[in-house]
Amino acid sequence: MKKTRAVPRVVVTDKLRSYGAAHREVIPSVEHRSHKGLNNRAENSHQPTRQREGAMKSFRSVGGAQRFLSAFSGISPHFRPRRHQMTAPEHRAEMTIHFATWDQVTGAVGRPTTG
Repeated sequence: MKKTRAVPRVVVTDKLRSYGAAHREVIPSVEHRSHKGLNNRAENSHQPTRQREGAMKSFRSVGGAQRFLSAFSGISPHFRPRRHQMTAPEHRAEMTIHFATWDQVTGAVGRPTTG
């Protein structure tokens, strides 16, 4: 906050008690609101980070997670088209094309399936 040189109108936090003490010490002139639902906007902005953290739980190291996620980030959108922008028949046709392309790239065409 010192770098921006702007004083906020209101500080919104969750109900953690230590925030009040820190607020009184750092910027006592600003109103402090502490309520259950007021900081939902800030919490929701962290959702992509939370999803990545959840995915990383099963990895043994940060480097292993980074290697997987860097490869996965290029593959994942291939199987998750913008569903809200197309009808169900368009989505099925799109996914058929995507899976056929994937089978060609990975060499899965002509390979017997297990099951």
